[in-house]
Amino acid sequence: VLTSATKCRTEGLSTGPHELAQCEAYLRRQVALTQPKMILAMGRYAAQALLAQTIGSPVPPLGQLRGVVHRYQGIPVVVSYSPTFLLRNTADKAKAWADLCLAKSALQ
Repeated sequence: VLTSATKCRTEGLSTGPHELAQCEAYLRRQVALTQPKMILAMGRYAAQALLAQTIGSPVPPLGQLRGVVHRYQGIPVVVSYSPTFLLRNTADKAKAWADLCLAKSALQ
C-alpha cells in the first residue's frame, strides 16, 4: 500500500505540524486496517507523522532517524529520503539504497 502521511491537506499550503496532528487519526486507522509488515517512511513529513509520538516532539532531522528500525503500532518503520529529495540530491541515492536494504533485513 502506498499512501501519504497527510490525509487532509490544506489547499495551497505546504504540509506542517498542524496538518500532521489533524490527520493522525486517519493515518493510525489506515495502518490498523491494512496491517502492513513494514512501513517505509519516505521524507520528513512521513517520519514526523509516524514517529512524533514515540520519539517525542520535535522529531530529529531525517539524517538522524535513518539507519535504525523504529516502531509504529508495533510495526517496523524505516526512514529514508523522499523521492523528490533524491531527484535533487543524487549523491544520497546510495544512502536510500542502504535504507531499503535495512527495511528488507527487518522483514526477515
